[in-house]
Amino acid sequence: MPASRRTKAGTTVLAAISVLLLAPLSAPAAQAAQAAPAAQHRAGGQDECSTPSINRLQKWLASGEGTTVPPTGSLLVPEGDGYAAKIAFQNNEWHVAVVWLGNQFDAQADLSHSAGFWLTYSADDDFYVQLRPASHWSGGDKWLTRIPSTGGQLVRTFFPFDASSWTWLPELGQPQYTFASALTEARGLVFVGKTPNSLDFRELLIDGYQPPCL
Repeated sequence: MPASRRTKAGTTVLAAISVLLLAPLSAPAAQAAQAAPAAQHRAGGQDECSTPSINRLQKWLASGEGTTVPPTGSLLVPEGDGYAAKIAFQNNEWHVAVVWLGNQFDAQADLSHSAGFWLTYSADDDFYVQLRPASHWSGGDKWLTRIPSTGGQLVRTFFPFDASSWTWLPELGQPQYTFASALTEARGLVFVGKTPNSLDFRELLIDGYQPPCL
């Protein structure tokens, strides 16, 4: 379901303005975002699943790592005519929230031809998203990109699958595989952060990929 149907009219306008205020990660990122076909964009949220989902992604989970609310289980809650995924990170420690791209743990997706993903979200502080491949699922030593704080306001931003936009943190360890290889066997997008934060997700629309409803 498009983000515009999930937010009030004023928030939609704010999202359009905010995406301009948040500087693009790179020039190619902006070009990729503009190049995303409108028809493909609509298809990503055209038909939600029969059970709670956001852009057909049904498994938004608190992993139990770090002090979070909820501590475990689904993050999906009713919001307007759809659903939002909400989680609060508490304390200065690492927290983990998981999205299974194929809606089950053993599934994986080939995102090697995807330009990236749209995220409509709000956050009180910066955090990160990791791209975790099936062959290297566990551990913190993953490729990641920073997701900026929005000051608690809903914004819509494009994050490209451009290797130059992804890095790793010495504290979590260096990945022993390439970012390109991770794209070919993507099992999940994992949101991590080390500071208290309130996260609210309304859209996660991946270019060229439609998750299977289960």
